[in-house]
Amino acid sequence: MLVCLTIGVANTRAVERPEGGLTAQSDLGMVVSVSKPASEVGRETLIAGGNAVDAAIATAFALAVTWPEAGNIGGGGFMLVHPGNGQPPIVIDYREIAPAAATVDMFAKGIGSQYRLVGVPGTVRGLKRAHEQFGRLPWKDLVEPAVALARDGFQISAELASSLNQVIETSPNNKELRRVYGQDNGQRAWKADDRLVQTDLANTLALIASQGADAFYTGNVAEAFESEMKLGGGIITKADLAGYQAKVRTPIHGTYRGFDIFASPPPSSGGTAVVEMLNIVEPFKLREEGRWSAKTIHLMLESMRRAYFDRARWLGDPDFTKIPGQLTTKEYASELASSISLTNATSSAKLGAEILSPEEAPNTTHFSVIDRDGMAVANTYTLEDSWGSRIVVRGAGFVLNNEMGDFNPRPGITNSKGLIGTKPNQIVPGKRMLSSMTPVIVSKNGRVTLVTGSPGGRTIINTVFCILLNVLEFEMPLRDAVDAPRFHHAWMPDSVTMESALLENYKLQINQLTQMGHHFSPTPKRQGDAHSISVNLETGKRTGAADRRRDGWSSPQ
Repeated sequence: MLVCLTIGVANTRAVERPEGGLTAQSDLGMVVSVSKPASEVGRETLIAGGNAVDAAIATAFALAVTWPEAGNIGGGGFMLVHPGNGQPPIVIDYREIAPAAATVDMFAKGIGSQYRLVGVPGTVRGLKRAHEQFGRLPWKDLVEPAVALARDGFQISAELASSLNQVIETSPNNKELRRVYGQDNGQRAWKADDRLVQTDLANTLALIASQGADAFYTGNVAEAFESEMKLGGGIITKADLAGYQAKVRTPIHGTYRGFDIFASPPPSSGGTAVVEMLNIVEPFKLREEGRWSAKTIHLMLESMRRAYFDRARWLGDPDFTKIPGQLTTKEYASELASSISLTNATSSAKLGAEILSPEEAPNTTHFSVIDRDGMAVANTYTLEDSWGSRIVVRGAGFVLNNEMGDFNPRPGITNSKGLIGTKPNQIVPGKRMLSSMTPVIVSKNGRVTLVTGSPGGRTIINTVFCILLNVLEFEMPLRDAVDAPRFHHAWMPDSVTMESALLENYKLQINQLTQMGHHFSPTPKRQGDAHSISVNLETGKRTGAADRRRDGWSSPQ
């Protein structure tokens, strides 16, 4: 599960605060996330004089309370910061890492204990690193709203009630999960407007507020973490936690139709893949063909196929893997574009024959921010699956990730079912697992015009690709760009998934694509959850568009 938050501030003049909702506009700040209480925390941080990074930190901690299936302090992610003052954008990489006891083939014969899937979390160190470099308000002031939400409780939405009921129902033997997140240990179902109180999490957050990130990575919290690992057969130790560091990286940069595209670099595959896809389709006259023509969809699918193949064979943690520099160049994209037939789908098997083995007998959250000085933040963080590993650290109240599953589990085995076993993303102690998270900021002449991102596992990259083309190529208003149906192709398996609205409303085009040789799989209920913000560069007006596919709230300042 991914969450997207967006915040913007234009000036300080006194104005009447506009109403929030699914869509909102403002000349001042804007926060858009999956959670109304978290969006409100971000907005209040801006009102208190915080900048975009302050608001992002406060919202991230609030989401750890109000959206526990994906908001987290037990996971990791990427924060893309566009300073907006002439300074270059940077990415704070706080992706989880493999613990020291991890081995390359530890999942070759199966997962074993769910505890073995937990990677060393990076969220708290990542948020602290962002605050050290960009923060304006005191750290404690940014964490305290989350402490209050956990301690005093908040009224849950129907969507969160459903998520809580589902995880409790499907975890009958998980006593700590049921104690922390169930009503009467799961004996009563949650409903909208019930109050969720998380006392253990409040205590953990209070320590982080008063002592900083070290409170999570050392001391009592680390003791509880290591004890939890020992109880379930996990391999993370206090030394793994104490040694974790967030890293500052240079974002992937591309251009499209005169716009600058900044996105997350490896170990995220998102930025590389989305820029590669934009480069492939840019020479084609998609606007003349029409957004929903068979040719436009075909060219998008073919670019997805090629970028995801490159993802499989080349991308991993850059501290362990040499990644070709050509992948995001226009020249390389031109070569790939020339290999696309305008009338026939490419065979993924033939395209990837060099790495395919012989055949054998989504959850994240993203948020985006822009402040009155032009600083923007796109942040994506995750527990991997919905509710991650479903392991709650006893007495500490937070859910752990299951990110080790993002490494290639069976070295050397890459097949048509989508299993990838290439070397760049094989397990090594201290290595960051490959991610699909794709926080993106688009600017023109140094001014931010779009902040977006999405959850959805490997579909994330293609969700963002669809939104970028909707806005930059087809000039859709943000509300329409976010609402528009989405589709996905990941090289392997060699099939297309499409949201039902596309299949139902464009049957002629689907028939044409089928005749070209594209194969369609069962339709997903939804693809992504892209809470986004756009900025009109002429007026400075901010538009927040919460994605109606799930919960979502735009909170204008």
